[in-house]
Amino acid sequence: MSLPLDVCDLSVVAGPRTLLRVPSLAVPAGSLIGVRGPSGAGKSTFLQALSGLLAANGSVRWGTTDLARLSSERRTAFRAAHMGLIFQDFLLFDELSPRANASLAALFSKRGARAQIDARAADRLDRLGVPQDSRTVASYSGGERQRVAISRALATDPAILLADEPTASLDRPAADRLIEDLVALARDSGKTLIAVSHDLHLLDRLDRVLTIEDGQLTDDSPVGAS
Repeated sequence: MSLPLDVCDLSVVAGPRTLLRVPSLAVPAGSLIGVRGPSGAGKSTFLQALSGLLAANGSVRWGTTDLARLSSERRTAFRAAHMGLIFQDFLLFDELSPRANASLAALFSKRGARAQIDARAADRLDRLGVPQDSRTVASYSGGERQRVAISRALATDPAILLADEPTASLDRPAADRLIEDLVALARDSGKTLIAVSHDLHLLDRLDRVLTIEDGQLTDDSPVGAS
């Protein structure tokens, strides 16, 4: 099951500077949303505010939960229960196998949920075509490593996927294969996906694209709109 997002009067402030301001935004459950804009415009800050990694003013409501009103500990608990995060730099443990990396959440879960997380991690690795042999991920290509990272994000069956430049470290063929798989997985399971990206190949496969410039949401357009 996915979750809708409703943002109202969102701002992120650092000292005298306002890093981000979004007056309002509504994202229906199961939507696939892209976020674009120049480097340093506030795209990653926006994603971190939506995930609760940054404290924010205003309202960031996922379903009935307003992350902006939660303590840091409760935001962490919400992420663990409802979000899968995909980063540009993979953040894998090189000495571990793909399955061990993809099922890391099982180490921090209740005993009864561990087998299910491990099985789901193996299933996502299979679906994404990641070899599951005795090698560690240190020897894997960039495309394979990002697929392991996506499998890890999906292993807990989260309602929400947040991705920060998921194809930036990949060559064009690997990026295109990853886009196909990521979009298919999100649509097939009805997850809400929000992806920050400069990659037009990815943005063109989504439902809507937001533009952030100088910390402001300046455009919100359906894909394919003239």
